[in-house]
Amino acid sequence: MKIATWNVNSIRSRLPQVLTWLDDVKPELLCLQETKVDDPFFPQEEFASRGYHFSFHGQKAYNGVALISMLPLEDVRKGFIGELPTNKEAAILSEQKRVISSLVGGIRVVNVYVPNGSELNSEKYSYKIKWLNCLDHYLKVQAKRDEPICLLGDFNIALEARDIHNPQKLSGGIMASDQERSALINVLGERLTDVFRVFEPDTNHWSWWDYRSGAWDRDKGWRIDHIYLSEELIMQAKNCIIDKKTRGNSKPSDHAPVIVEISWPQIDEDEDEDEDEDILELFNY
Repeated sequence: MKIATWNVNSIRSRLPQVLTWLDDVKPELLCLQETKVDDPFFPQEEFASRGYHFSFHGQKAYNGVALISMLPLEDVRKGFIGELPTNKEAAILSEQKRVISSLVGGIRVVNVYVPNGSELNSEKYSYKIKWLNCLDHYLKVQAKRDEPICLLGDFNIALEARDIHNPQKLSGGIMASDQERSALINVLGERLTDVFRVFEPDTNHWSWWDYRSGAWDRDKGWRIDHIYLSEELIMQAKNCIIDKKTRGNSKPSDHAPVIVEISWPQIDEDEDEDEDEDILELFNY
């Protein structure tokens, strides 16, 4: 099962690229961020004509998240109020369309677009920390259902020095401050693991290159798009890659897709043997 995350920086602007990428890569699930479109104007027909299931949670010009799936989307929950329906702060934070979740093939996939924070000591930075703290509460409530979980999206945080092209200069600033990192570490707790780092411990792997200052041409990037898995999924993970080549497209998103492949659903050995026997009997062996 392939699950991917991609901040497309406007689904309508990037739609041909997304459709081409889906045709080429064929993930079972693609999670989009920064779709930047009100729900009535989401390009549903283009995905429906290809046989995809989809759900979206968007707003004009800003934010927005969506799920594009080959598999049925079950128990879709939008915003923090999807898990925290009576929480007043969750209701306020849900006004920005940044969270959508669904059961997909028995996995609870939570797709997030974490606020950028703009500048340290700004109101937007304080909002980002409140948002992350609410995400922690949200996931603790979700955990009570004991579902395997895949938390993914654009986190706007480089969790470690190796996630930034110039950590000496940039650590401590926005997207790399101690408070942001601590808030995200608290969200992850002992339950969630960065699957990319299971397979790739080294630096120089980026998922975002600023449009400014020739960052792409100079490969001056950040790794801020993450996929986190619970233990039962980590045990079944086969690989995790950043599909860097999409950033070289004409008029690209400033982010590249990140893809994890999981051996899921698991097949019980006894069930597997029974299936083999059924096949042999069918062919009179």
